[in-house]
Amino acid sequence: MIPSQASTLINGIVPGALGAVAASLRQRWGALSTLRTHHGQQRRQMSAGAPDDINSFVREAMEILEIQPDLQEVVLNADRKLSVQLRVPMDSGEVEIFMAHRVQHNNSRGPFKGGFKYHPEASRDDVESLANLNTWKTAVMDVPFGGAKGGVMVDPSALSARELEKLTRKLVQGMKEVLGPWTDIPAPDIGTDERVMAWVFDEFSKHKGFSPAVVTGKPLHLHGSHGRDTATGRGVLYAAREFLKASLYTNVRDTSFVIQGFGKVGGWAARFLHEAGGRIIAVADSRGATYNEKGLDIPRLTGHMARGGSLTEYEGGGPILTGPNFLTLPCDVLIPAALGGVINAKVAERLQCKAIIEAANAPTTMDGDRVLRERGIPVLPDIYANGGGVVVSFFEWVQNLQNFQWDDEEVSRKLDRHMTDAYHQINMLATDHKVPLRVAAFLLAVKRVADAERHRGFD
Repeated sequence: MIPSQASTLINGIVPGALGAVAASLRQRWGALSTLRTHHGQQRRQMSAGAPDDINSFVREAMEILEIQPDLQEVVLNADRKLSVQLRVPMDSGEVEIFMAHRVQHNNSRGPFKGGFKYHPEASRDDVESLANLNTWKTAVMDVPFGGAKGGVMVDPSALSARELEKLTRKLVQGMKEVLGPWTDIPAPDIGTDERVMAWVFDEFSKHKGFSPAVVTGKPLHLHGSHGRDTATGRGVLYAAREFLKASLYTNVRDTSFVIQGFGKVGGWAARFLHEAGGRIIAVADSRGATYNEKGLDIPRLTGHMARGGSLTEYEGGGPILTGPNFLTLPCDVLIPAALGGVINAKVAERLQCKAIIEAANAPTTMDGDRVLRERGIPVLPDIYANGGGVVVSFFEWVQNLQNFQWDDEEVSRKLDRHMTDAYHQINMLATDHKVPLRVAAFLLAVKRVADAERHRGFD
């Protein structure tokens, strides 16, 4: 193995081989460096929602649509699973190996699309589950992409900026043959941001030529798009507006919200809902939560957090418990916007909300969804509700291909139209088939993917 290259293994590696790899590398470079491996445990992560849960929703839609069995297997299984070992020189002089994964689930409707996350538990099972989800999300939103996801098993907060850049460039070097503007287009995710995407763009361009469309979520001055940072949160507002009007016969202004998560998604969703007149009575993050029955002053709270404050220290609200107890607060609409798998059957039985908008990926388990159906609590599913991000990623990709940039107003207007049109199609299917919105969303997505496979000749 060449020191400057990553060792690439298609369709998985033998975990036990990592020790041998490490020993071999130590022997080869001897006193030049000390090598450590970061391969973690290859297990299914609750934070992503189990693949079986997602596939159960897909199979339910397939049964209603009467999709033929052989086509079902084509659509359910990932096209490619790629694992890469990244050898990164650290500031200390040590050399560490990090495991990276990319799962390309389906590209029948267009290039693979999905983020790269940097997280200690970004296992391949976790990545595969989210790649699966992205296939249906892009189809529901009717953008010409397929589904993919990538992850590096690393704690980015433990790396210096220099180490993070080296890691990212090694990642691109190891995966450059499967990425590209017309093949697979990454984006930011947990632990990554526009700076990381800029490094991806730069490193890929060194090897393949100038290619701004290879990645989305770039800085605005480096071929990024207006509205990309706020896209998912803004999309939640548009989704909530249509959902409340059609399902609860009300509007944002007359609605109380509880939001779990106050980061890129939950924070912006709270801000936009507040600006639209919504009453945000509680928000939570990984460190704590705050509550005010009369409604939190979101701009003031955001400023408090920007100055290094915590939610529990915010004077405009009172600290409350996080976790399952937070989710059971009485409200009109609960918005899980952080971890997956938080609404299981036990939590679902205790919820005191009138409706749920899933801003996080896979926040509701299969058993939890069953309980919500039995209780008659309507759920606006994740594959639609948090689709604003992938829509504006599509906008950025289009702008890059045209070498042109739209203004913020145009991006917002186009996003509004996408979210509104998608909701009306989902709601119409729910009414026609007398099924919940989640099933209707999967009906829409599965039909689009299955039709694409049929027309392209899946056998």
